Amino acid sequence: MVSEKLELELRRGVVVLAVLSQLRSYRYGYELRQSLSSKGLPIEEGTLYPLLRRLESQGVLTSEWRANEGSPRRYYQLSDTGVKLCEQLTASWRGLNEVMDRLLEGDEG
Repeated sequence: MVSEKLELELRRGVVVLAVLSQLRSYRYGYELRQSLSSKGLPIEEGTLYPLLRRLESQGVLTSEWRANEGSPRRYYQLSDTGVKLCEQLTASWRGLNEVMDRLLEGDEG
C-alpha cells in the first residue's frame, strides 16, 4: 500500500513533462493517451483531460476544435511559453536523472 502511493507520487512528477513532450504538434486527447501508453506511460482520462485544461489555462498549451472525421475534437499543442517550459523541464529532468543515477549506484564523488 505504501509503495503504491509512493510510486503514484513519483509518477505524478513526470506526467506533465511526458504530456508536454508529445505536444510539439497538434494532437487530440485520445491520440495523446495512445502515444503515451505505447511508449510505456499509460494515463487515465480522468488525469489527462483536467491536466490539459489546466495547462491551457496557464498559457502552456493552445487548442483548437477540428471536425475532420466525424465529431469535433479539441486538438492541443505547445504554445511558445510551453515550448520554453518543456525545454526547461527537460533540462531539469536530465540533471535529476544524472544525480539519481549516481545516488542509486552509491557513487559518493
